[in-house]
Amino acid sequence: MSRGPAVIITEKDNAARRIADILSDGTADTERVVGTTVYKWGGNRCIGLSGHVVGVDFPPEYNDWRDVEPVELIDAPIDKQPTQEGIVRALRQLARRASHVTIATDYDREGELIGKEAYELVREVNEDVQIDRVRFSSITDREVTEAFDNPDEIDFDLAAAGEARQVIDLLWGAALTRFLSLSARQLGDDFISVGRVQGPTLKLIVDREREIEAFDPEDYWELFADLETDAAGGFESQYFYRDEDGNEAERLWDGDRAEAVYDALADAETAAVDSVNRRTRTDSPPAPFNTTQFIRAAGSLNYSAQQAMSIAEELYTAGYLTYPRTDNTVYPEDLDPRELLEAFTADSTFGDDAESLLTADEIEPTEGDEETTDHPPIHPTGELPNRNDLSEDEWEIYELVVRRFFATVADDATWEHLKVVAEIADREVVVDGEPTTEDLTLKANGKRLVEPGYHAVYPYFSQSETHVPDVTVGDELAITDTTIEAKQTQPPRRYGQSRLIETMEKLGIGTKSTRHHTIEKLYDRGYLENDPPRPTMLAKAVVEAAEEFADQVVSEEMTAQLEADMQAIAAGEKEYDEVTEASRQLLEEVFDDLTDSREEIGDQIQQSLKADKTLGPCPECGDDLLIRTSRQGSYFIGCNGYPDCEYTLPLPSTGKPLLLDETCEEHELREVKLLAGRKTFVHGCPQCQADAADAEADRVIGDCPDCGEEHGGEVAIKQLRNGSRLVGCTRYPDCEYSLPLPRRGDIEITDAHCEEHGLPELLVTYEDEDREPWELGCPICNYREYQARQNGSALEAIDGIGEKTAEKLQTAGIEDVSGLKDADADELAAEVDGVGADTVRDWQADAD
Repeated sequence: MSRGPAVIITEKDNAARRIADILSDGTADTERVVGTTVYKWGGNRCIGLSGHVVGVDFPPEYNDWRDVEPVELIDAPIDKQPTQEGIVRALRQLARRASHVTIATDYDREGELIGKEAYELVREVNEDVQIDRVRFSSITDREVTEAFDNPDEIDFDLAAAGEARQVIDLLWGAALTRFLSLSARQLGDDFISVGRVQGPTLKLIVDREREIEAFDPEDYWELFADLETDAAGGFESQYFYRDEDGNEAERLWDGDRAEAVYDALADAETAAVDSVNRRTRTDSPPAPFNTTQFIRAAGSLNYSAQQAMSIAEELYTAGYLTYPRTDNTVYPEDLDPRELLEAFTADSTFGDDAESLLTADEIEPTEGDEETTDHPPIHPTGELPNRNDLSEDEWEIYELVVRRFFATVADDATWEHLKVVAEIADREVVVDGEPTTEDLTLKANGKRLVEPGYHAVYPYFSQSETHVPDVTVGDELAITDTTIEAKQTQPPRRYGQSRLIETMEKLGIGTKSTRHHTIEKLYDRGYLENDPPRPTMLAKAVVEAAEEFADQVVSEEMTAQLEADMQAIAAGEKEYDEVTEASRQLLEEVFDDLTDSREEIGDQIQQSLKADKTLGPCPECGDDLLIRTSRQGSYFIGCNGYPDCEYTLPLPSTGKPLLLDETCEEHELREVKLLAGRKTFVHGCPQCQADAADAEADRVIGDCPDCGEEHGGEVAIKQLRNGSRLVGCTRYPDCEYSLPLPRRGDIEITDAHCEEHGLPELLVTYEDEDREPWELGCPICNYREYQARQNGSALEAIDGIGEKTAEKLQTAGIEDVSGLKDADADELAAEVDGVGADTVRDWQADAD
């Protein structure tokens, strides 16, 4: 037996560092093996993978889309090849001499498959070494230590389920993507992607859009009256009547009757209290977080599903949260809520709330409907972070999870509801000249929080109260004002990301680990825009083509069945070969339906692609103006009649253009939005922007620093036709000197001048009165400061490093990413206030 090191394999580098720190009692050091960071202590080595380091793909001879028919991929062989060569070489080098190997990847289907991939890589170079598997739901001292004290074996059935998903997704995704792309003649970066889970998800969104587009709004009216008591003040009430079923109804569907009732209300001076109904309602705390409900709660804080899961996974790896991919909503029996609460009592943020919860005689956590045995619900581990070690987003998500745990062990809340009904007796209501005498009724519903219960520790649910004073039957209430509001019924709302994930879960589309990735992929491939997600014309065309020619591509039942088959593999009830072969046969049936309609499908998709890029009529020839891409890759607007019509309009150089529904009344062109991450902005009507630039004269502000002395050039504030602004030389193009200016706001030239450059200082003001003016100053000095900030932007590109942190690092002598990678983490943490050594190591891992 080899007398080499014991090797531990984790799913990611930050998990390796954390586990090494726990098992070595903080003594682990680092070394580089084939360029990969390895943690070492005593006779142990711990290496982190990068998720899947082995991928499945077709052999190279199937790579040429034009030479290989998509249907040929269905029965093509599938190869496994390393996707992270450096990590694979490092693992093999460590495994070759290993005396023992422990696989510590995440405990779920994907984690088991990644563990199996590592197992196979080890076996390639070491057939005899013992290989164990450890599983844990949080990377804490207790759980990791217990897991290594009680090793298990790899669950090859669970891994096979993951591998089946991998292969099936490759088959369906590659074959269908190639077919649609080739049919629509969309190759290169503009290929049309579709997949086993993407299709049904896209159909959900398109179906909802169809409901919205088909919705025929109905007019209705609602009436309100302000009532007032002598002692308790005023409150708002609403008119209601009894419908034919005897139920209270507030909406009046006849406009003439609504006006007539309003006139009768307006003429009345008082209303008598007819009934007072007071009741209390118990408001139970929420169930523990599973993945779907966590994403929903994070969505209410404006985090996308992808952002929320990414942050949660970082917090899990750091040891602060349990595993974030779980269906479970019942805490395990070995979780002691009192012990976990006690861990928070000394914390400045959570201590008071934890102490108040600990005063209860008994602590009984809430339970949801779903109980599984793989992972507990998402909850804090009891190992608390230093707030300075987390970014603002990480802290906000961490606090959300902590407070959700607090809520699940808190008391019920109690609300008091008060309903007051007032009557205006014997009022004359005249409709179409026909008077009737009626009793008009008004109601007011008030509520107040009597016992806050869990709301005291979980502020994410509404606690708004509605005031209605304490009145008694028979009281006369003064009517101080009446209003009538004309309204329309509203179409169903688009799915928000969290609601979409809930719907996918109910229908069995995807898994807790893949649903948020699916939505992100639909955005990336141009199927969705905006948030809540709205389908593009391309999305509608793909769904329509699938429905007409091969509805299984967008069938939720088909995808749900495949998911069930993979669960059966994991349970040992079905074989890998059985499920993958059945999927191949199903895909062959799909292609039988698709192949005969290839040209029709291609034309349909091409038309939708054009519609997604059409702004409106060309002012010169009347043909369509389209968003086009130049040979250099930049976007502009050109006429569909080219080369007969050469009319063009420029677009900003920043961002990817997205057409909005809003249309310019003057030019009948759709407005344009530029998607550029945090710098996303609305460009508006491109013709208006170009016309405004043509009409605005340059404003000269001084001599050109490059050519002023020799050629008399001057610099001026210029408005460009693409909507941008700059300070540029009046001798352009002979002199190309320029400085950027902000796109938004009015630029004022002040009387103050820069002593160094002699140029006037500039002030940017905004239409929003609440927004402070920006003292931009000398444009040359401003640009110099901007460049200095940009020089540090490489540091800011690392997750968790913002502008202020980058400044702190530069003060500590870290000028760039290379310097950060070479720095000693402990020494740097000691020099930079508010930054821990583990955080520095996270940055270094990201930099790698």
